[in-house]
Amino acid sequence: MLSIDPNEISTGKLHQYLLGAVGPRPIAFASTVDINGKPNLSPFSFFNVFSANPPILIFSPARRGRDNTVKHTYLNAKATKEVVINIVNFKMVQQMSLSSTEYAEGVNEFEKAGFTMLKSDVVKPFRVAESPVQFECKIREVVELGNEGGAGNLVICEVVKMHIDEAVLDEDGHIDQHKIDQVARMGGNWYTRAKMGMFEVPKPLSSIGIGVDEIPQEIRNSRILTGNDLGKLGNVEILPSEEEITLFLRQEPGALEILKTGDLDKIHLQAQLYLEKEEPVKAWKLLLAKKH
Repeated sequence: MLSIDPNEISTGKLHQYLLGAVGPRPIAFASTVDINGKPNLSPFSFFNVFSANPPILIFSPARRGRDNTVKHTYLNAKATKEVVINIVNFKMVQQMSLSSTEYAEGVNEFEKAGFTMLKSDVVKPFRVAESPVQFECKIREVVELGNEGGAGNLVICEVVKMHIDEAVLDEDGHIDQHKIDQVARMGGNWYTRAKMGMFEVPKPLSSIGIGVDEIPQEIRNSRILTGNDLGKLGNVEILPSEEEITLFLRQEPGALEILKTGDLDKIHLQAQLYLEKEEPVKAWKLLLAKKH
């Protein structure tokens, strides 16, 4: 048995142990606005429900361990006292992950991740239209647990209105746990899909993806490619060059044959296969080669 005194290891190491041991953790996909009304969207896995009367949710946008800076969500929560917590299901997990990219201040993560901004009824922050359940919340209190990197900030939220997609309800009007198809965070890059098991989503923090908003409309409006597929495409930092596309077509004669058919659905199906094999650059080469 490995026994550890938290005071004798680095914050980063302790963080890894905590997240590897405490899971699966539900995800608070938190939508806020700053004092000028600019939207912000970010996921947090330090999250749960703590009371039904009053209805209380708590999530924690912790201080960054590497440089002790705080997140825009934390600043917005303190300034405006409002937040929308959107529940994440499997069909939106890749886009959710893309939104966690540390884009510059003022960049709209709704647009970058390809989500639809839905006006709330009671609070100013927007809802994520694609989320199966959305909680409009007033913030009761922000409890700051410390001043050093890794310290949590408990955002205590009272639900003032909730919205549920009727497609996830059963015949009795309850939320069907299979239909809602929730996901949760584990340690490292690992997630769990409640009805199926674990899967991996590479973290987008090592690079700044182009974002779903930079994907051509023809691709975004695909009848084949899903939101998760678009999330993977949007997480590519640099699009392939003309030379790289030409070389790809020489090396992948099967892809060239599909392109010759001119069938957009077939092209998108092949791109989807590349994405399923975690080969987004190949998918981009095929999609961009269509213009050749």
